[in-house]
This record gives sequence, C-alpha cells and structure tokens, in this order.
Amino acid sequence: QVELVESGGGLVQAGDSLRLSCAVSARTFSTYTMGWFRQVPGKEREFVAMIRSYPGSTDYADSVKGRFTISRDNAKNTLYLQMNSLRPEDTAAYYCAQYHSGTYYYAASYERWGQGTQVTVSS
Repeated sequence: QVELVESGGGLVQAGDSLRLSCAVSARTFSTYTMGWFRQVPGKEREFVAMIRSYPGSTDYADSVKGRFTISRDNAKNTLYLQMNSLRPEDTAAYYCAQYHSGTYYYAASYERWGQGTQVTVSS
C-alpha cells in the first residue's frame, strides 16, 4: 500500500517562504509522475505543479509560476514544493498526489493522495 504524507505547512506572513514535503512509501517512487494541488473550502481542488518521473520536467499553474518550485529527491522518496513570495491568496490545504493517466491539470488524473497540509498566509 503506497502512502503519501505531506508536511511543512504553517502560518506565515505575506512575502515569506515555506517548503512542503511529501514522503512516499514506495520503492518505485522514481517512476512516478507527481503533482501538488491545493484546495480551499467550498472550491474544487486546484492544480499547482507537477514533475515527471523522467526526465523530471515540470509544469506550473500560472498563478504560482516564478514563485513556486517543485522538485524531488528519488533517493529519499520525497517530493517537495518550495513556495516563495507567498500571498494571502495562496492560503489553502496543499496535497501531493501520484499521477495515473489523463490531463495533468485535473485532479481526477491522480490516483493516490496525501492527507494534506494547511498553509495560511496572513496579509
């Protein structure tokens, strides 16, 4: 059973940085394409970023491009999301997910999810 566990969320001020981590309990982590999504109450889960298994290319939502960086450490089975220049509108629960098939931007294309970590950005 593959498990995804996020950590690193918290309460910060606008302009601050945070790094989220997602520990994945799978020896085959290096073969997974992975993504980060976020969700606020009453809204659908929103695509943030994704990273392919090989060659590790990335893609971002326009709202975070230039501020967030997705990366992975295959030796540690861990996915990261470095978030800089945080804004109040970045406040959400952040989820990591394992891609399955379909369009990368859609949550339905991912088959496994972590429990989420809350990020709150005050103005």
